Amino acid sequence: MSQAPSPYARLMDTILTDPPVPLPSRLAVGELARASVSAVSSAIASLSPGLGRPLPLDADQVAAAYGSERHLRLDGAGISGFAPLSGFWPTADGWVRTHGNYPHHATALCEALGLPASAARDDVSDALRAREAAPAASAVREAGGVCVLVSREDPAADAALRRHPLTEVSPLADSRPRRIPGAEESAPLAGVRVLDLTRVIAGPVATRTLAFAGADVLRLDPPQRPEIPWQHLDTGHGKRSALLDIAADRPRFDALLADADVVVLGYRPDGLRRLGLEPRTLAAVHPQLIVAQLSAWHGAYSPRGFDSIVQADCGISWIESSDGRTPGALPAQALDHSAGYLLAAGIMTALRRRGEAGGSWYVRTSLRRVAAELLGMRRTPTAAPMPAAAARTQEFDVAGTRVTTVAPAVRWQGGPEMFRAPRPWGGDAAEWW
Repeated sequence: MSQAPSPYARLMDTILTDPPVPLPSRLAVGELARASVSAVSSAIASLSPGLGRPLPLDADQVAAAYGSERHLRLDGAGISGFAPLSGFWPTADGWVRTHGNYPHHATALCEALGLPASAARDDVSDALRAREAAPAASAVREAGGVCVLVSREDPAADAALRRHPLTEVSPLADSRPRRIPGAEESAPLAGVRVLDLTRVIAGPVATRTLAFAGADVLRLDPPQRPEIPWQHLDTGHGKRSALLDIAADRPRFDALLADADVVVLGYRPDGLRRLGLEPRTLAAVHPQLIVAQLSAWHGAYSPRGFDSIVQADCGISWIESSDGRTPGALPAQALDHSAGYLLAAGIMTALRRRGEAGGSWYVRTSLRRVAAELLGMRRTPTAAPMPAAAARTQEFDVAGTRVTTVAPAVRWQGGPEMFRAPRPWGGDAAEWW
């Protein structure tokens, strides 16, 4: 079988009877979260018969993991998940949503609106109120920023997306079987090497999950694009972090790739082409490699995108509106977190298939495909209030900063209770241990 089934085929009949995951929403966010985390537990159990038996999920801990940034503390202080130039904005004829957490995206937004890079939120608000939504969003994207219309849902488009696998797992090339080197209860992915070329929640959640299961994960970032510090500490658990310009130092990257079992890609299609990282190109050179791809959008549509941007584009923001006039949002970055867990489960499925039948395998999901799944699930007229999740947390010292983060949501018999600490961003050598 070339494609992994949706976890909902196995789980949807049971999750409605479990304690609800406290993520209040008109949409079935709690059910989506439970199913996505459960998909990882099921994938771990399938890696080695007799090892990794799934344990019942803690509904509170699943909810806390999905809202992990709310529980993150750096030397006791909380963080703000969105920068001042990220958010909803009224325009002359509608609403747009922007994402300006990264400085280069905020600068592009200001440039497109004819504002200085130092522009304040009120300046951006005034500039957008004077423009129509569609031309404004287009201008921001053309300048290299991130902006979409806040649109109504399109049920036909969502139904069409649901005809595609939620997580695609398909063969890329033939090769002899290659098993996971040293599976054990506490670390079923021990000996698996993962190159992580992702950032911003979804990809890092996937690779954090692989590291939690014992994989050796090496995250590579371009030195010219610093990561947001809190974002790395929120999702960098158990991984090493190195700086490497792939285009400028391709021989070094190729040497790392030659010894990798998995590469996880977060670049948009034009970036993959420019860097020679298209999945089939990689598989032709490395016929035992698992190539995993995470994107905001499904198919050829490939502007820059984040969870909040996809929510606005696909209609979720209007469904979650409290008054029908002002857009709203899900109670967590649920598209990101679900995509991360589902991608991790798909990678484990591909590793198992490589061990059984050989070959290079392609694993893919997208935030937009996850959104279509959520939009096809049950709804309620209002977001029923729920008690706040009682989160288990853990503390680390990372380069002199006391970091408090949420403990893992994934659980299996014999597995670890806590994450290994994040390492300082960019502080490791770009080499395998």
